[in-house]
Amino acid sequence: MAGMNTIALDTELVTLATDGAVATLTLNRPDARNALSLEMIAAMEEALAKIESGLDDVRVMVLAGAGKGFCAGMDLKAVQDDPILMGDMLRRLAAVSRRIRRLDVPTIARVQGAAIGGGCGLMVVCDFSFTHPEAKLGYPEVDLGICPAVVAPFLVKRIGAGRARAMLLAGGTMGGEAGFAAGLATHLVPMDELESATTAFAERLTKGGPEAIAATKQWLNELDGSLDDAQLSKGAEISAELIQTEDAQARLRTLFKR
Repeated sequence: MAGMNTIALDTELVTLATDGAVATLTLNRPDARNALSLEMIAAMEEALAKIESGLDDVRVMVLAGAGKGFCAGMDLKAVQDDPILMGDMLRRLAAVSRRIRRLDVPTIARVQGAAIGGGCGLMVVCDFSFTHPEAKLGYPEVDLGICPAVVAPFLVKRIGAGRARAMLLAGGTMGGEAGFAAGLATHLVPMDELESATTAFAERLTKGGPEAIAATKQWLNELDGSLDDAQLSKGAEISAELIQTEDAQARLRTLFKR
């Protein structure tokens, strides 16, 4: 493959680089396990706009996380005193998820560490997800008094309504092997082979016909409801409303010991 080229962004919260026809969007808050702040979500929007504007050259997008974690979900601690801001973050996360889903090129999540809540949502919104047995995956939202309505639509599309119902109502997390068995990941490889396996698969995907892939993705998105803006937006509103309740706020204060 060609040498890595870094694309300039207005922020360091995410990085965007291309290697041949593969673009890698990396969440870059390793000290916070790449938790999603409003600023990071905005940075993702900027990076996605760059990818969308250069689709003639980009044939695959890899979504990755810097450091030991993939994405710890929403940065609830940063906004625990502002439920209105929490609601804004949920709406922006829903919009980013839709945007990733609707890219004309295949998308791959490279999950080297924890993918929790909204982070697991980003994992399953991608067309493919690579992880390893030691990863930590799942949706603990109900444990926090939060409704996982933003992530639910794409989880249902990935693993089916019955399994998604059981997973989201039970909450908690699981290891990478259990997550693969449940359908959260499409590929399970040893930890030390994760990057090379993802790179090799991405390179293989670049060989497909770009128009055929774009048309296939568009049709699949239509078939599974990924183009239904009303449903996807409703999930954000449900979560935004619930996160402002006394129970949710009390659970978050307990979580952060305030």
